[in-house]
Amino acid sequence: MRRKKLGIVVGIVCLALVVSVLPFSGAYAAPEVINLKAANFFPTPALQSKYLEEFCAEVEKRTNGRVKIQYFAGGSLLKAPRIYEGVVTGIADIGYSHIEYTPGRFPVTGACELPLSYPSAWVSSQVANDFYSTYAPKEWDKVKVLWMNTSNPSLIISKVPVRKLEDLKGLTIRAPGIVGYTVKALGGTPAPTPMMEVYDAMAKGVIDGVNTPFETLKTFRFAEVVGYTTASWHTGNVYYFYMVMNKKSYEKLPPDIKEIFDQLSGEYKERYALMWNAIDFYGKEFAQQKGVEIIELPEYEAARWVKAAAPVIEDYVKDMVGKGHSEAEVRGWLKFIRERMEYWTAKQLQLSIKSPTGPPEMRP
Repeated sequence: MRRKKLGIVVGIVCLALVVSVLPFSGAYAAPEVINLKAANFFPTPALQSKYLEEFCAEVEKRTNGRVKIQYFAGGSLLKAPRIYEGVVTGIADIGYSHIEYTPGRFPVTGACELPLSYPSAWVSSQVANDFYSTYAPKEWDKVKVLWMNTSNPSLIISKVPVRKLEDLKGLTIRAPGIVGYTVKALGGTPAPTPMMEVYDAMAKGVIDGVNTPFETLKTFRFAEVVGYTTASWHTGNVYYFYMVMNKKSYEKLPPDIKEIFDQLSGEYKERYALMWNAIDFYGKEFAQQKGVEIIELPEYEAARWVKAAAPVIEDYVKDMVGKGHSEAEVRGWLKFIRERMEYWTAKQLQLSIKSPTGPPEMRP
């Protein structure tokens, strides 16, 4: 009898232990890991690439491993022209590229790329984000925009010296889209050579130069195959970069993780603006080490370039009116951009952020 009672007591105790553990087992179960993919076309050593890799690592860190992002640099998952569509269709969850790789897809946003005399990447990046925040063009409706930034102002990087407008005549310069329109207005012949092919094209004499910022002299090692860089930032288009996420991938995130993505996007928006500004110094220094001559345009010559490029802006207005926008609306965009450029230029000077382009007071 005692054994029977003992057995009953032991059974009750065991059952109580099992029941007491059950409610907690779910609470301590490891949360499901969210796996994402990020695509970028910059080569792995480039700072643009390293910063995106850091962003992915920071997401994993701040979510305590609940989100893991597999990072694909150098076009290994998607080449630059396919990154936007690849994000829309879910081949990648996150992608970084610029709008000139998909001509015609972002016509409203293209206003920010016009030759408006941006002094630096820091200024133009702030303007780019202000423009998107204010106008939210419908052309971005298929994705979740994390942040925008731009390159530094484009310069004439060439095998022969370009000291005045007339020197561009007869030169074939790599320049796609709106950038190409500017090169043509200045007297050169634009060529839509893919960026990864520019080095060989210049080395072999297929093209005479490229219209890109100082930073490409190092990032893409153009300083090895050219002899001159004309600091023509006064008419230098900027390349409008975007960091976007697949809309469904973002919407499926738990609220607390969305908050982390939003917070990091704000942080990296500023980090990228400062990074793009800084890497122009690295490109310029690398070029000088390689013996590339940096040609500064005198004030009177720069004014000639600005006047020559002005029709590009007017042609953009006409083109957008032809697409159904009112002239007042388009000129309103340009007015906004110029006002924000003036504001952020003053802010950069106030903060003592130095740039290798822009007015003298902005230089080191």
